Amino acid sequence: MNVLIIGSGAREHAIALKLSQSEYCEQIFVAPGNAGTEMFGTDACIDIHNFEELGKFAADFNVMMIVVGQENSLVAGIHDYFQQSEYLKHILVIGPKKAGAMLEGSKGFCKAFLQKYNIPTARYQAFTEETYLDAVEYLRNHSYPAVIKADGLAAGKGVIIAPTFEEAIDTLDDMLHNKRFGNASSKVVIEEYLDGIEVSVFILTDGKEYVLLPEAKDYKRIGEGDSGLNTGGMGAVSPVPFVDDLFMQKVKSQVIEPTLQGLQAEAIDYSGFLFIGLMNVNGDPYVIEYNVRLGDPETEAILPRIKSDLFELFRALHEHKLGEFKLEIDPRTATTVFLVSGGYPEGFEKGKEITGIENVDPDTLVFHAGTKIVNGKLVNNGGRVIAVTALGETMDEALAKANAAAEAITWQDRYYRHDIGFDLKNVGV
Repeated sequence: MNVLIIGSGAREHAIALKLSQSEYCEQIFVAPGNAGTEMFGTDACIDIHNFEELGKFAADFNVMMIVVGQENSLVAGIHDYFQQSEYLKHILVIGPKKAGAMLEGSKGFCKAFLQKYNIPTARYQAFTEETYLDAVEYLRNHSYPAVIKADGLAAGKGVIIAPTFEEAIDTLDDMLHNKRFGNASSKVVIEEYLDGIEVSVFILTDGKEYVLLPEAKDYKRIGEGDSGLNTGGMGAVSPVPFVDDLFMQKVKSQVIEPTLQGLQAEAIDYSGFLFIGLMNVNGDPYVIEYNVRLGDPETEAILPRIKSDLFELFRALHEHKLGEFKLEIDPRTATTVFLVSGGYPEGFEKGKEITGIENVDPDTLVFHAGTKIVNGKLVNNGGRVIAVTALGETMDEALAKANAAAEAITWQDRYYRHDIGFDLKNVGV
């Protein structure tokens, strides 16, 4: 079967690698892909925002499965487009339709859903430019720090933690009046700050049954010690030491099951991944956000731990047999470190030659993100450029391998965090 993966990041590279290991995948296409994805398939230079063009490509190359890596296409309704087309509806799309994708597409929708179905989450209020004065008053009486989120998609950067009222007002002005995140911040959600430690939980679901994937913890801040601006992700660790059987039982009963019940009650036809961003507050899970696809960089840590055939897992989704699927997991720890362009997540320069990949231990996985071949040379072509993932019997062993790989790969002004996993070292299993 021919498969089309949509996206250009390290997540899509990891998915391509995993699908290439299946005997059922004849040809893999990645649109638009990057300098690494073409090692496992064919990069397709097509406009992924043009569904008509994607549909024509799928028909021309006999694509039978589409795996949507990034959220924009899902929120824009790619699944709906394929299902509504007479000559495309036979194609299995891994990713929810537009109604389900609103769980990620709108923070306000997400929070209202959580509240309606009694799923633990932080208290919140939503505001627009028209209700700006109400937002100011709300912040005046709010506890600090306060969390201010752009309602729409902002590439993982639309969340600001304001430590004081003055900084909260500055953030509010920046989002609502100055449109810091464009249309994504035409509406904002203000939440109470939850004091705890984060974890990302993933399921693949048909809206009723689900398979629980390995969990991970990612690191969003650019600076060591979790300082500085938010990014798309600087690294990840899987498994997470504090996620024990008791915690996961709470996640299943208090979060996953009511989420699926809510989707059914809302008549939302959901088929794909659901990423649940959680805060562990004194042993209890609180939902921070939903994403409607796999996370990045978490994918680069969790997929290498999955021993089962990913294609067979997708087929079980299509055939509504997820309840029968037994996922086989590597018990070792996987750690991912992201190498980024100097200046990211703000201004950075592209076109710098990347060297040293050939010096990386062959057991360490190198996933490309913002890379490109120019005149026969590998260069950086984005903010987040390369993710390296290593497996080890312990987290320290895996981190040592991943950091060695990160040090070996270089280009002008490249940067990476040396402290991924720092907050998990003293957490009991």
